[in-house]
Amino acid sequence: MKIIVPMAGMGKRMRPHTLTVPKPLIPVAGKPIVQKIIEDLAKVCGNDIEEVAYIIGPSFGQEVEAKLIAVANSVGATGKIYYQHEPLGTAHAIMCAKESLDGNTLVVFADTLFKADFTLDRSQEGIIWVQKVEDPRPFGVIKVDDSNVITDFVEKPENFVSDLAIIGIYYFKDGAYLRSELQYLLDNDIREKGEFQLTNGLENMKSKGTKFVPGQVSEWLDCGNKNATVYTNSRILSFMAADGEQMTGDNLKQINSVIIQPSYIGNNVQIKNAVVGPNVSIGDGCKIESTVISDSIVQVNSEIKNAVIKNAMIGSHVSYKGHASDLSLGDYSTEG
Repeated sequence: MKIIVPMAGMGKRMRPHTLTVPKPLIPVAGKPIVQKIIEDLAKVCGNDIEEVAYIIGPSFGQEVEAKLIAVANSVGATGKIYYQHEPLGTAHAIMCAKESLDGNTLVVFADTLFKADFTLDRSQEGIIWVQKVEDPRPFGVIKVDDSNVITDFVEKPENFVSDLAIIGIYYFKDGAYLRSELQYLLDNDIREKGEFQLTNGLENMKSKGTKFVPGQVSEWLDCGNKNATVYTNSRILSFMAADGEQMTGDNLKQINSVIIQPSYIGNNVQIKNAVVGPNVSIGDGCKIESTVISDSIVQVNSEIKNAVIKNAMIGSHVSYKGHASDLSLGDYSTEG
């Protein structure tokens, strides 16, 4: 099995948190988004992953590339890095890793998380994971027939055709076949709304007889903006607690403080005269003092003092001393 991860966008809606790191490397419940995705897919693949291919922006840098390779290695796979120099659509992004498109292939876009409680049926020609949504206009959607086979793919419909939104996980039994169909779009300059779209390739494959079936997840979680990511963090913490996962790191110094679960506490964290939780993730090396914090994410090596914080997202190397706030502070910020 190969996993293709298009993640070249920096995530403008998540600024200031994506000014220093790409969105898929923002931590949720103690791990970068992309790491959570790869680990969950490894479980449903039976840890039978040969390669993880990442499509990134050329400016991401060697440190990011090294982290991505390490994530692939952690699930027993080889990591490969490819670059997308222009944002020309989903099909174009995938084709930046065309050398890796071969055999059983999963394509997963690294901007959402999900509860991976499905079993991957590799005998299917193709599986497109979907979820019902109230407003399908921002998404690609599918239509199915009475046999639960996909009949249509529609990209961001202006008028209602279906409420089954494609969530960004795709299985292809034959990655080389996908590659040839996407290459056809590029060679013939076939675009949808100015971009090369994966859904056009899927439509061509379907018209030639490929049977795609829908897959479903029990929960689909967005990381598109600060509020959505804070909510996603709370849901992932709940899943971890229910599964009995370790949620407290090494060398915690807890002085006259309370930690309300579910919460994740990283390594070498100091908590003094504080109430932390519920639904809080504190990264490695942070110091929390004389503070009440709930429903929030704090990345690494940050210090918070004399504050009441809720629904906040605080970056790395931040120093905040202050007052009650609904915060969104980027890396290396200083307040108070």
